[in-house]
Amino acid sequence: MEEIGLFPLGLVLLPTERIPLHIFEPRYRELVAECLEEEREFGLLYADENGVREIGTRARVDEVLERFDDGRLNIVVEGGSRFRVTAMTRGRSFMTAHVEDVDDDGEEGEPEVAARAAGSFRALATLAGADAELPDDDAPLLSFELAAQVELPADAKQALLESRSERERLERVADLLDGVRQALVVAHELGEHAKRNGSRLS
Repeated sequence: MEEIGLFPLGLVLLPTERIPLHIFEPRYRELVAECLEEEREFGLLYADENGVREIGTRARVDEVLERFDDGRLNIVVEGGSRFRVTAMTRGRSFMTAHVEDVDDDGEEGEPEVAARAAGSFRALATLAGADAELPDDDAPLLSFELAAQVELPADAKQALLESRSERERLERVADLLDGVRQALVVAHELGEHAKRNGSRLS
């Protein structure tokens, strides 16, 4: 049974996702320093008012952006494989636990479902004017790769993390992306309406 250091945060890291972190607490500075020195990963778990989730993502320090004199760090981490906490352990300043890998149930994403999710991503990127990189439709972790490039609510990302079906994740991602795109359309329409009203008042 593997033991890893844990970093509970109010965010979710998806496999393939890259996010910046500011490391300031001494215990997590110790954790990150060990991971850098020994070239190993730590576990990032989503934590909110309901507690710490048991399924998280292995995080690898991809880049150290800045080191401060007082020991603080600005880093970029990349999400790796998923894990489940099986038992908490003790003895370190930071949280540690025995973990096991979380794998899919073997059901692959069907081509038409993957195509729909990829299409939703392209439509959103076009509307937002974003120069986003689109993975191949047959990428084994397409759902995570698409979701990792969009700002989504933490609860929605955690639900994706806990799903063990690529088909289910692709369907959820398509719905989430369509929802974001619709919100952008509404915001644009409201902005145009406000401009028109302003021009009449001036």
